[in-house]
Amino acid sequence: MADQRTPRENETRAKAERPKRWTPPQILPAVTPEPGYSMRWIRVSTLGEDDPRNVSVKLQEGWEPVKASDHPEAYVSGNGAGRFPDSIQIGGLMLCKTPTEFTEQRDEFFRNQADGQMQSVDNHFMRANDARMPLFKERRSEVTFGRGS
Repeated sequence: MADQRTPRENETRAKAERPKRWTPPQILPAVTPEPGYSMRWIRVSTLGEDDPRNVSVKLQEGWEPVKASDHPEAYVSGNGAGRFPDSIQIGGLMLCKTPTEFTEQRDEFFRNQADGQMQSVDNHFMRANDARMPLFKERRSEVTFGRGS
């Protein structure tokens, strides 16, 4: 009597196959955004040394630690040590959130500060009316290689 075995070519290894495409590992997990809040990773330590000054400044700016219980998708075992026990901490970074209106106000503040600095530079050049220095308000640079043009 002949042996009725299934040919090996007909067997599938779908479960044992590796993914068809390489993807880089994610060190920081993706967190579901909360409506009305901006999220950011804040440095709490560097090379194992705590950085309380940086944390203090960020808390004064309005950032608050995100609770691990609110975002179980970002849970990593052994995180949340130290001063913020229910926080999400990975590799010296802690996930924090602040109302979106705070981040918009912060962006506007720094945009105004940069505009003021550019205006100051423009006023300084306009004050120095030197014939050798042509004044122009075109803020772009151009890089050329070789001779000519």
